[in-house]
Amino acid sequence: MIKIYTLLFSTAFFFTLFASQVFAAQHNRNELPKIGTAGNSVLSVDKERLIGNALMRELRRQRNVLNDPVLIEYINTLGNHMVKHANDVNYSFKFFFVRNDEINAFAFFGGHIGVHTGLVSASSNESELASVVAHEISHVTQRHLARKIEAQSRTQPLSAAGLISGVLLSIVNPSVGIAALTTSLAASQQASINYTRSNELEADRVGIELLANSGFDPHGAPSFFGKLAERFRYNSKPPAILLTHPLPDSRISDARIRAQNYPKKLLKPSLQFELAKARIVSRYQKTPEDSVNFYLGQLKNKRYVLKEAALYGLAIAYFESKQYQKSYNILQELHSNDDKNLFYIDVLSDVGIATKKYEETLTLLTRLNNIMPNNQVVTLNYANVLLAANKLETSEQILQDFLLTSSDNYIAYELLTAVYKKQNNRAMLHATNAEVYALLGSYPNAVDELQTAYGYVGDSPLTKKRFRARILQFQEQQDRLKRL
Repeated sequence: MIKIYTLLFSTAFFFTLFASQVFAAQHNRNELPKIGTAGNSVLSVDKERLIGNALMRELRRQRNVLNDPVLIEYINTLGNHMVKHANDVNYSFKFFFVRNDEINAFAFFGGHIGVHTGLVSASSNESELASVVAHEISHVTQRHLARKIEAQSRTQPLSAAGLISGVLLSIVNPSVGIAALTTSLAASQQASINYTRSNELEADRVGIELLANSGFDPHGAPSFFGKLAERFRYNSKPPAILLTHPLPDSRISDARIRAQNYPKKLLKPSLQFELAKARIVSRYQKTPEDSVNFYLGQLKNKRYVLKEAALYGLAIAYFESKQYQKSYNILQELHSNDDKNLFYIDVLSDVGIATKKYEETLTLLTRLNNIMPNNQVVTLNYANVLLAANKLETSEQILQDFLLTSSDNYIAYELLTAVYKKQNNRAMLHATNAEVYALLGSYPNAVDELQTAYGYVGDSPLTKKRFRARILQFQEQQDRLKRL
């Protein structure tokens, strides 16, 4: 299980500095009050975006974000489908996975929503997973984090800095974050707890409505709540999600009553959800040997929701245990019945690289790239197979084109770095490394890389000018964070 304890130091310092400025300004009696939605008097939407992006870079730097293009595609498709049906959307939402077996999800500034892989494997169906994601979307659209900071500042301004760092810490590491909150809240602790409960009830109400409007079963929310309550009723250590989302019996009852206002939807099992679940279990939770035995047992005893997902989990397990031909045979059968399924395409690409079946794999990916240009799963696998086949110029061009519209794609920059390393293109290697550092929030290292790249440029005034401009951009981004 990945721990995120190291986030405390850099994030707490950053937000403590921010909080001191916010609450000092709040006591300026000559300042006219701001009029707008709750939370705006403390934190503007633009500032939330800036802070959210900074925290996302910190999460990447700590290597807690799961860089799996298929799962990223899945959770963003699911999440953004619900965002289309949400009200008060002020952000372009970004959903991501944290590789962690804990059952948890969290939302923070700027429309960022993180889902622990353990949440997917604990969900019985897609409506249960979607109910938690809808709840987190509702926390964002209702601006609960900004409202929490504003409410606390009115009653106890001196504890606000601790509150901000504690809240942000608790979203990724609940056991440490709750302790930080308990220490900082002091006399106003009960008021803050009550405010948190009201947030949770509001997010439940808005989330269940969003779940229903998005075509999922609204009863997925009370179903998941009830499962958690029953599973952990007698545990001395509750799961992470219950630390950040308290679950008294009254809340479960309220969710059931609210869900009854909507007709129950009998939905077919979602293949995409079952494939995502199988991928997480087989690739990130179990050992290859255990996965092989697990899915062979499922198939033998027919203990699966969808056979295709059990076969897919087995194919991954065979691949991870280097039984490439067995993996290939299963994937070919699955792919023949569903030739645009990105879950199958991704592992087929891995098998193609492992077995050096480059031309066969490139034929498949070239066709798909024409059908789905700039799809991250297709593009990144296509570029990766081209890289393995030493078709470096084509790989470079595909990645550069993709980054024009997906400039924050960490995997694409890592692949492009590998391309330039093979080409021995030192200038572009260091320039691309600079972009990787920037995505991790390490702007001084990014500047150093570009200055190194500048020395390898040679006689190319245009490239030198571009590098100088990018150095200034990185320095400005760092200064903006300091000015918060």
